[in-house]
Parts: sequence; C-alpha cells; structure tokens
Amino acid sequence: MVKILKMFDPIPMTEIATAELPAAEAAYDVETAVLERYKAGARAVEPALCCPSAGYDTRYLDILPQEILEKDYGCGDPTRYVNAGETVVDLGSGAGKICYILAQKVGKNGKVIGVDFNDEMRLLAKKYQAEIASKIGYDNVRFVKAKIQDLTLDLELAQQWLDEHPITSIEQVAAFEAECERLRRSQPLIPSDSADVVVSNCVLNLVRPQDKQQLFREIYRALKRGGRAVISDIVCDEDPTPAILNSPHLWSGCIAGAFREDTFLEMFEESGFYGIEILSRQVEPWQVIDGIEFRSLTVRAYKGKDGPCWERNQAAIYKGPWKEVLDDDGHIYRRGERMAVCDKTYNILTDPNGPYHRDILPVEPYQNIPLEEAQAFDCEGTGTRHPRETKGLDYRETVSNEGASCCSSDSCC
Repeated sequence: MVKILKMFDPIPMTEIATAELPAAEAAYDVETAVLERYKAGARAVEPALCCPSAGYDTRYLDILPQEILEKDYGCGDPTRYVNAGETVVDLGSGAGKICYILAQKVGKNGKVIGVDFNDEMRLLAKKYQAEIASKIGYDNVRFVKAKIQDLTLDLELAQQWLDEHPITSIEQVAAFEAECERLRRSQPLIPSDSADVVVSNCVLNLVRPQDKQQLFREIYRALKRGGRAVISDIVCDEDPTPAILNSPHLWSGCIAGAFREDTFLEMFEESGFYGIEILSRQVEPWQVIDGIEFRSLTVRAYKGKDGPCWERNQAAIYKGPWKEVLDDDGHIYRRGERMAVCDKTYNILTDPNGPYHRDILPVEPYQNIPLEEAQAFDCEGTGTRHPRETKGLDYRETVSNEGASCCSSDSCC
C-alpha cells in the first residue's frame, strides 16, 4: 500500500518547514539521529523504519527467531543473488536477518561478515548466533563494529586502545587518530580484494551526504576482481526538498538520504563498477512526500574493468535485440558484427558469472597469442574485426564436412 504524506508522521509539514535546527545539528548530526532511532528499533519493533520487504525464500526464514524477523528494517532482498561458497560482507547488518539467510546460502565453505556501528543491533544479532549455528550445523557468521564508509577501521580494536589510553587532552586526540591509521594499515577489518559479494539492505541512504562517495569507494575496494555489489536501497524520482533534508526524523526513516534513481546508478559507475543493472524496482512508491516518490530499488554492479589492454585477436558478436549497445568503457557493439576487443574486455564479456555472456557470441583466434607475447591494444580505436585477423592472414584451408549435420542442438531442422 502506498502511503502518501505531506511529511513523514508524526511531524507535520508546517512544523518542519518553519522549524530551524539547533546550530549543533546544522550539518546535522545525521549519524546521531540514525543511531538513536535504530537503537530504539533494537529495543522495540518500529514498523515505520524503512519499507517492509517481500519475497524472501521461506526456507531460510524458518530457523530464525521471531525477534530477528520483527526487528529487521529493510527494503529488498539482496540474498537471492548470492551463491554457495562465497565470502559476503553485509553493510548495516542490524538484527542479522540478512546475515543468517546468507549463512545458509553460502554454506559451510562460505563466510558472512555483518558490519554495523550500532552496539544494540549487533548484540541482538549475536544473541542468537550459537542457536542458529546449532540448527544449520556450522558457524560461518561474524558480526563486527565499523562505519560502513570506513571498512578498514575495526572500531572494537579502536575502543580497546581508548580504554587503555583515555583522552584528556588535544595531544591525545592526535595520538588516537594515529592509532586508528595504524590499525587501518596493519589490521584492516575488511581487507582489500577480499569479498566475493558486498550486500546491503536499505542502509546506504543513512550515511551522511559528505561520506557517500567514500562509501562507494570502500565497497569497490573490499571486492575481489570479478566480485559484485548487490544493494537494495530507497531511491526517489526527484531531489528531496529542503524541508525533507532538514528533518533528522526523515534521515533515520530512510527518506531524506534517499538517492535519486539515476544518481544512484551513477555512483556505481563513477566508482569504477561495470555491468550495472537494476534487478528489481518497486512499482508502486513506498512513500509519496510533497509529490516526490520514494521506492525500493535493488542494483547489481561488478568490479574488474580496470587494468591493461592486450591484443590477442579476439572478437565479440552482440546477438541483439538492440541495434547497438554501449558498455561502461565506451565500446560500441553493433548487432551481428565482429567487434574487436582486448583480452580484458573479452574475458569480461564471456565470463559465465558476469552480466554480459548471454548476449555475446565469443570469437576466438585460430592461433592463440600467449598473453606474455601480446601487444598493447588501443581500446580508444575499437572497431570491427576482419575475419582474417581471427583466422590468420595465411589461412587457406578447404574443409568439407559432408554428411555432418549443419543444425545446432537447438535447431528445429
């Protein structure tokens, strides 16, 4: 059901439009507003926090305690896009519902790391960890404390240092900052290139605006090459109004920090991701405030298009149905034509776990060019690949396969 409001209950529009935030909240303490609201949500069920998610596989919910199900505040289901044996990082893991679903999906050979800044939520998630591990037969989940825009700093280790070195002067603040930098370098909480998948369920919008670019960079950094982000979040069709942005209540309610739909996808692109795809989009908006629609969106994006380009005489044929398409590196693929590609792009296009392989027909060269012998490929000047480049200039074979079927296995002839 769509909830149409002039402003998020229980704060009337007139009060927000005319109210001025205290000076201390001018930027406004978004983190404090979010933290306090979700602390309350850990103590008692808050139905208004984010929009209810639908479509979870009930096989994975049966073992979960009712308290975790009731205190899950999400807007989508990124778990359906995770496979057995993978290492998964869940940003803003909250009560642990997503982590415990993932624990069952990745199996005993997989690993799940739940990241949350809220102590009460993490304690709630950990409360049932032994019970759930006993039910599924293994314990592959770890809950850690960090800000999701800084996945290198283990805040529990930072807290231990603070307990041993209480700060009573400005000089000691500098010492603490130096210790945090040392921890980031020597003991990163989530090492670079370590996760197969990073998921999140309605949490990215809660991060302060000035930290959101860093947040996307951190997601990218944590992923392995070929890894992917699967993010469910709240988006809006227009930029939020100043009245919406000036409400801490709407920040903690997943409204004020919502990404504009097109900007959300651009954030992935600007961070270096490729194959960015909308997996699901809520048809009816969850909230409509001042004519602005807010809805759930789930996006998948891949890491791994950076790196050198090498010429190995490979080509890719786009199958259609579009006349031509453009990839995230600016390469144009025209339907039915052999397009010249570098080895890196060829591997991305044909990766069976990637986003493109169903639309691409690979064309391998007849004579393999070892990677160590390959020359640099000019990706700026890509075009069609002449068949002779693939077959070799001296290819003069005449082959007859009389008697052999010319029909493919999926042909009707």
